Amino acid sequence: MAAGREWQRHCERWVIKVGSALLTDSGRSVDGELIRSLAGEIDKLRSHGCQVVLVSSGAVAAGLLRLERPRRPTDLHELQAAAAIGQSALLRHYEEAFEILKTLTAQVLLGHDDVIARDRYLNARGTLKKLLELGVVPIVNENDTVATDEIRFGDNDTLAALVANLIDADVLVLLTDQPGLFDSDPRVSRTARLIEHRAAEDPELDNVVSGGGEFGRGGMVTKLRAARLAARSGTQTLIVDGHEPEPLNRLHSGEPIGTWLESPNAPQTARRQWLASLVSFKGTLVIDDGAVRVVQTSGRSLLPVGIISVTGVFSRGDVVVCKSASGKEVASGLSNYSSQELEKIIGKSSSDIPVLLGYGGEPEAIHRDNLVILR
Repeated sequence: MAAGREWQRHCERWVIKVGSALLTDSGRSVDGELIRSLAGEIDKLRSHGCQVVLVSSGAVAAGLLRLERPRRPTDLHELQAAAAIGQSALLRHYEEAFEILKTLTAQVLLGHDDVIARDRYLNARGTLKKLLELGVVPIVNENDTVATDEIRFGDNDTLAALVANLIDADVLVLLTDQPGLFDSDPRVSRTARLIEHRAAEDPELDNVVSGGGEFGRGGMVTKLRAARLAARSGTQTLIVDGHEPEPLNRLHSGEPIGTWLESPNAPQTARRQWLASLVSFKGTLVIDDGAVRVVQTSGRSLLPVGIISVTGVFSRGDVVVCKSASGKEVASGLSNYSSQELEKIIGKSSSDIPVLLGYGGEPEAIHRDNLVILR
C-alpha cells in the first residue's frame, strides 16, 4: 500500500457523487447493474460504521433516454421536463437496489441556494444529518426541474462539494468514467500520466484541465473546482473510475486508486474557520454566567434557557454574537431562530418551545457545530 492513503480507512462520513456517463452507460441506457453494485458497496461502507450521502447525476440523461431523444436539447424547459421524467426512473432503480439490502433511501432535491443561504443551509443540514442518524441513505440531486439557470453538465460536482461542507464530510468521492486526473489528455497523448496526489489548491492543476477539446471543457474542470470547494471545508477529494471493481471498498481499505486532491485541514477545523470569518453580526445575545461557562469550557450548544436578552433584528441562519452580562464577547454563531422567535423563548426550557411558538423547532438556540468561541 502506498504511503499517505491510510487516512481513507478512517473516514466516517462519505459523500459519493456518481456521474451521468456512468449511470446511463454513456447515454445508451440506465445502467441498473452499476446502480446495484454501487448500492452494495455503500451497504458495505455502512456495515463498517460509515455514513454515506449519495449525490446522483443522470436525471436529464435518463429522461432523454425515456423520451428517445438522441441528442441533448438546448431548450431549458425541455431539459427540465427531461429531468422530471428521468428523476423518477433513477430513483426507482436506486430504491429497488437498496430495498434488496433492506436499506431505506430518501430523495433530497437541492438547489445551490439551499446550501449557500444560511437559513436554508441550516434546514438542509439538519435534514441530512437526521436522515443519517436514522440509518437512511440520502440520494441528492440538484432540483433541475425548477432550476432557473441553464442546466449544465458537471453542476452536480459543485453540488456534491457543497453537500460535503453541509454535513462535515471526511471525504468526497467523485466517481467518473476516467481513472482520475491526468497531467495531459490521455485520449490524445501517449505520455499522459495519472496524477495520484496533489494539493487541491496547486495552481499547476489549472494548466492540466484548461486544454482544448472535450477533456479541457468537460468534467475535470468542474471536478477540480469541486475539490477546491471541498478543500475549504476540510474535505479530502478522490476522483476515481466508477468502472473499477469495487472502487469504494478499495478506497476504504486504503488502496491508492484514482487521484487524491488534498485539503490541509480537518473538517471541523475548517468549518470553525469558516464560521469565524463571518464577522458581520446581525444581533446580540446576552447570556448568563452558567451559559458562558458551558459554552466556553464544555463545547456545548447554547440553549434558550441561558439567554438573558436579545438585541437586533435577525432571521434564522444569521450570525449573532453572544456576550456575557458584563459585555464581554464570548462566542458567535448561526442562530436557529429569528430575533422575534427568540424573544418568546429566552430563559425557557427547550421542551417549552412548541407551546411558546406554536410549532416545534430545534432545542438549541445555537448548535455547538455552528458556534465559535471568541478568545
